[in-house]
Amino acid sequence: MKIIDLSKPIQYNKSDPWFMKVKIKHKPHRKSKLLIRFLGLPLKLFPKHFNGWADDTIEKMGVHATTHIDAPWHYSPTTNGKKSKTIDEVPLEWCFGDGLVIDMTHKADFDPITKMDIEDFLKLNNLTVKPGMIVLIKTGRDKFNGTKDFHKIGTGMSAEATALLIDQGIKVMGIDAWGWDLPLPYMLKKAKETNNSELFWEAHLVGRDKEYCHMEQLVNLDALPYEGFKIAVFPLKIVGASAAPARVVAMFE
Repeated sequence: MKIIDLSKPIQYNKSDPWFMKVKIKHKPHRKSKLLIRFLGLPLKLFPKHFNGWADDTIEKMGVHATTHIDAPWHYSPTTNGKKSKTIDEVPLEWCFGDGLVIDMTHKADFDPITKMDIEDFLKLNNLTVKPGMIVLIKTGRDKFNGTKDFHKIGTGMSAEATALLIDQGIKVMGIDAWGWDLPLPYMLKKAKETNNSELFWEAHLVGRDKEYCHMEQLVNLDALPYEGFKIAVFPLKIVGASAAPARVVAMFE
């Protein structure tokens, strides 16, 4: 079995904007030896060649800061009139299944992915969306992941394209761009220019009426075929959270 890691490394990156900054403190082995002495173990009882244990502390990391999966609670407090699921309430059955890649690398920055784009790609490649699949949108923008402009560039899903996948039985989908919608600064700018109150965050807000989860900041989608593989995307079980980091992996023979 071949396993492809679709998750970005969790580490400090000085180019990340403030809302994506991760800070991890790495504690050396020798620090634990001091702790053990403090707790009362004399040096003569230390195991031979014992160097102590390493330890690490995540001092800062937002749940949306790295490769993660958003819960319905992120989009709205309610979904179709009922309380939205937080990340710990998302069924694990949603998080493992057959994978499908939809290649949208031809889409220009700020050109939204439409329902027709999805349908044309599936028809051209003789692919079928089946209920329970995990659908991955490949834009190629993961090559900018870690740069200061990552969140400012790329394409993104439209509301109609998102609804299309949900209506075909897809509960989990993901993208290799910074966000699921068009880039946030661009959406803000266009909403003000057009005075259109329905433009901002349109794909996310499909989740007010249709229950689904999406992943953001995936990597390595180029390493996958369009079909014929499994996807596992199990989030950290953070009670009450809107999202959680996940180690997303693809598996195929």
